[in-house]
Amino acid sequence: MLYSAIFFDLDGTLTDPQPGITRCFQYALSELGYSPPDADELHWCIGPPIQDSFSQLLKTGDDAVLQQAISLYRSRFATIGLFENSLYCQIPETLKTLRLAGYQTFVATSKPYIYATRIIEHFGLSSLFDGIYGSELDGRRSLKGELIQHILVKENFSPSDVVMVGDRQHDIIGAKQNQVTAIGVTYGYGTQAELQAHGADLLAHSPDEIAKLLVHS
Repeated sequence: MLYSAIFFDLDGTLTDPQPGITRCFQYALSELGYSPPDADELHWCIGPPIQDSFSQLLKTGDDAVLQQAISLYRSRFATIGLFENSLYCQIPETLKTLRLAGYQTFVATSKPYIYATRIIEHFGLSSLFDGIYGSELDGRRSLKGELIQHILVKENFSPSDVVMVGDRQHDIIGAKQNQVTAIGVTYGYGTQAELQAHGADLLAHSPDEIAKLLVHS
């Protein structure tokens, strides 16, 4: 076994959060007086830090406006959007296979920790992770590079011990900033071209392929 731990992104890697996330963006934009795009036009918002997405949607860098938008988004997400979400097929089996092979597994998401924990509990996955890491509500550690660095220090891992698994460029960029091996998954919301352009070391086209790449009989 080359590695000892695997960090998993949440949205677009473990779960498909599309209905909840897009509806919460639409709600916030409507409340602010904007005509929101269709859900299909908001897929690019799944994965990046929420403040960056609102900055692009609202075409502003005004912190007060962005915080108001985030507050509206979270007012719906915390009660409804959180669970408008589904597990990708084979995720529980893949996690069990990896843990049986001796890997430690962690969630590493830009989503606030308090929401990530509730989602993992909702899907009955808590026992399949050694730790859940996310951002703070004030935006700290929403950048994937900062989050990965934080987990490495907190868990006392060397970068060479770890693999980051994610579906967007942010996951790959964050891994590379920390000299961590990156597996890009193409079943989420990033394209193969996006993942390869940012330096993904390996690609998995389905959850069971993650295990095939890391578990050698």
